[in-house]
Amino acid sequence: QVQLVESGGGLVQSGGSLRLSCVASGRYFSRWTMNWFRQAPGTDREFVAAISGSGASTYYGNSVKGRFTISRDNAKNTAYLQMNSLKPEDTAVYYCAVRDDPYIATPNPLDYTDYWGQGTQVTVSS
Repeated sequence: QVQLVESGGGLVQSGGSLRLSCVASGRYFSRWTMNWFRQAPGTDREFVAAISGSGASTYYGNSVKGRFTISRDNAKNTAYLQMNSLKPEDTAVYYCAVRDDPYIATPNPLDYTDYWGQGTQVTVSS
């Protein structure tokens, strides 16, 4: 069983930045695609970003392209989401998720996730 623990959420002003981290248990981290999703109250879960097992490939949701950057450190079993130029509409619970495959599933990574973290709240004030 894979366990995922997110951290780094909080309250930030519009235009600010945050960096989320996701630490995964398990021996095969480099074989997994790491994903970030988010969900605001009353909305469907939304894809944010994905990174392949090697880190060579990334994929972003349209609403965050050019503002967010996903990365990973396989030596630390950790994935990151650097969020810049934050907007109030970025307010949501952010979830880390694993696809037990090294390649990103497109066009909808939400359909191909195997394990989820508990989420971390990000609130952007205007």
